[in-house]
Amino acid sequence: MTRARSGRERDDITLDALRERALGNDDVRIHPETLEHQAQVAEGAGNPQLAANFRRAAELTDLPDSEVLAIYEALRPGRSSAADLLTIADSLEQRGATMNAVLLREAATVYERRGLLQ
Repeated sequence: MTRARSGRERDDITLDALRERALGNDDVRIHPETLEHQAQVAEGAGNPQLAANFRRAAELTDLPDSEVLAIYEALRPGRSSAADLLTIADSLEQRGATMNAVLLREAATVYERRGLLQ
């Protein structure tokens, strides 16, 4: 099933609805179930890395855009300390974004080894 974050079905998101201003922000945001479906398709096509990316994205759908962008910025080389990345990981884990928490912890380890921390 493909639906918006608001729960509105794909077929209900039309140009007419947009023109009538009947769509809200969550009507054009992806639903985590849609990302999970994409992950299953990726796995079926033999691409487990892409599937993992879709699943991490699904975990982030509940976060505000500003926080997702802040995490992205924190992951850029030289922008964060290991402690910063681990703090973000702990916060994500507490909110159920466990795959993203693992990614941030791995990044802290790899960045330290490669000299990419702040």
